[in-house]
Amino acid sequence: MSSKTRAVPGPFSGLSAKLIATLILVILAVEVVIYLPSAANFRLTWLEDRLRIGIVATRVLDAVPDVLAVPQPLTDRLLTSAGLTAIVYRREGQSQLIALGGDGMPREAQTVDLRLRDPLSLIAGALDTLVSGPDRTLRIISSTEGEADTLVEVLMPEAGLYRELWVYSRNIFFLSLLVAALTALVIYVFLNLVIIGPVRRLTANIVAFRQAPENAQLIAPPTARKDELGVVQRELAAMETDLFTMLRQRRHLADLGLAVAKINHDLRNTLTSAQLLSDQVATLDDPKVQRLAPRLVHTLDRAIGFAQSVLDYGRQSAMPPRPSAVDLRLLISEAAVDAGLVGHAIAFANQVPDDVVITVDPEQFARILTNLIKNAREALEASGDKIAEPQVTASVTEDDENLVISIADNGPGLAPRARDNLFVAFEGSARAGGTGLGLAIARELAQAHGGDLVFVPLEEGTRFDIVLPISSRT
Repeated sequence: MSSKTRAVPGPFSGLSAKLIATLILVILAVEVVIYLPSAANFRLTWLEDRLRIGIVATRVLDAVPDVLAVPQPLTDRLLTSAGLTAIVYRREGQSQLIALGGDGMPREAQTVDLRLRDPLSLIAGALDTLVSGPDRTLRIISSTEGEADTLVEVLMPEAGLYRELWVYSRNIFFLSLLVAALTALVIYVFLNLVIIGPVRRLTANIVAFRQAPENAQLIAPPTARKDELGVVQRELAAMETDLFTMLRQRRHLADLGLAVAKINHDLRNTLTSAQLLSDQVATLDDPKVQRLAPRLVHTLDRAIGFAQSVLDYGRQSAMPPRPSAVDLRLLISEAAVDAGLVGHAIAFANQVPDDVVITVDPEQFARILTNLIKNAREALEASGDKIAEPQVTASVTEDDENLVISIADNGPGLAPRARDNLFVAFEGSARAGGTGLGLAIARELAQAHGGDLVFVPLEEGTRFDIVLPISSRT
């Protein structure tokens, strides 16, 4: 699987984008449900206003004495100012028509009975006005308040209602869109802090751990959250810890399985040699005993040491590191003591400044340093008098990304076979009779700290660099 396929979605893609889109759509849907009765109420109010104007106009004209005729121009101005075409006033079986002069009466009209005020009828009327267009004429029918036997009919163009209802709908739409966007943004920010953000961090942790399951630095950190996400993070941390432990144990078992044949062969030969020597010591009663006894002890020691190193590798604890702040110079000095360099003819130069503090597992990191310093000491001891001033040096450098701790010696360097099999258990020994487990274990522990152990070729001597992320520097 490519890294592109495993990439974590951005803040506005994936689950985040779906959440924002869903929130906006839901809010707009709610706004639509609110808008329909609102538009129906706007249309009803608008029509009632026109109807009231018609009733007032009718009563004004009705107040004129019968002996006086109302001039047509006055009637036309009154109806035009009200936006009406005609008014029909029915009372006690009599009808009175007030209309514009000329040929202004329409042939067809859309009847709107305001006496029917159920919600469905009102909503259907508002939608009909929006869809049908501005070219129709409306015939509005209603009764006057307190006069049940009085009926008023008003004829008017629908264009004014059409325009104002569309303006109202447009304003409601943009207002709803603004409310939806702001609400979605506020909810998204809140959910991003409470849910989306933790989920993204868990997703990124899973992706990173999937790519490097042997890096203990990528194990999910513990959390004090009591909700479902807190349970998920704690269970994920436990699962990754178990997986980390299982992978290391299985690798150790695989290495042991591949080395069983060689271990058995070498150990059998060593013990056979020891047995023959012991037989000779038992049968000979002469000064040769003084010469054979040291060889016997040395051979048995080799057998015991070889077997013990294999057992140590197989039993090695695979627990992830438990980092804490450590004084690097002091840790290196203690590792030099454990490696047997204090009071030794081989000089040891600790060039690490006093103020360097790193965050590592003290025990595991001390094991890395002890293995490297011990290997350097043994290499210098094996060179005999070939090195005039044998010395082991510890130093530290750092840049924007890495902290590098170097352990170097001025010995004869590594043999070609050792270089070809570095960090391979039972193959990468730098000296005769070694198991190669020291470097394998040291590199494994360095990788568990999120770093690595690197061999640096030199013209003279040997150097290994422990590379840690700069975040380890306190």
